Amino acid sequence: MFKTLISASQLAAHIDDPKWVVVDCRHDLVNLAAGRDGYAAGHLPNAVFADIETVLSGAKRGPDGVFLGRHPLPEKEALAQALQAFGIDDDTQVVAYDAHGGMFAARLWWLLRWLGHEAVAVLDGGMAAWQALGQPLSTETPARPRGSLSVRAPFVPTVTVREVMDNLESGQRIVIDARAADRFRGENETIDPVGGHIPGAKNRFFKDNLQADGRFKAPEDLRAEFGALVDDPQRAIMQCGSGVTACHNLLALEVAGLPGASLYPGSWSEWVGDASRPVAKGAD
Repeated sequence: MFKTLISASQLAAHIDDPKWVVVDCRHDLVNLAAGRDGYAAGHLPNAVFADIETVLSGAKRGPDGVFLGRHPLPEKEALAQALQAFGIDDDTQVVAYDAHGGMFAARLWWLLRWLGHEAVAVLDGGMAAWQALGQPLSTETPARPRGSLSVRAPFVPTVTVREVMDNLESGQRIVIDARAADRFRGENETIDPVGGHIPGAKNRFFKDNLQADGRFKAPEDLRAEFGALVDDPQRAIMQCGSGVTACHNLLALEVAGLPGASLYPGSWSEWVGDASRPVAKGAD
């Protein structure tokens, strides 16, 4: 069972395994059609496509009309049904990939663990690693029998905006923000019209988890780097702009052997949806 990362060579040995499902998670936050267009132009053989906006996220507003962020978590049953359509069963090995260092594939990795499915891994190095091996791409959409994935006890914890607010008083937990440094400091209003970060948060840009070739750093290196920010991962809260790239930091923590951190799904986009919540600017 692969539970964090899988290499391109390991995946190549199983690419035709009927008990494996490969999921293309490519996306572009500016061009929402880019992922699906890229899939149509060429994807890993037998791979299906999962759209971040419509499959891996839920409604942006709750039943009361309150804004929940740009990419709120989907309803668990709805997500399970969407993944069943990909042919995923409770014993399926799932492999998620993208072309962005895992920033979107990690979202599916985390969501499946949230549903209680442990056999899910991210392709280390993504499409670039696959093609570097000389492996082929396909333009065919596979026809798979519907799976029977069920919703079970989650392997991953979450926190609500209320809990993050309460932590401003207690200070018992550390918030780690996965956005780029300029967004964290409040200097990129193109992406974050309300710039800055949650008071007391620390910055760990998700790309800092990667080597120059786009593959994840060694576990011992990740462990040392996160150890400088977090003394106990179970006290850590991971967030980003909308709860997507925060999953990259959560994956890196698992690779480092530091499990137990929580995701704040609404992240910055939910936080600034209420002007009464405090905002800090500048370096952490």
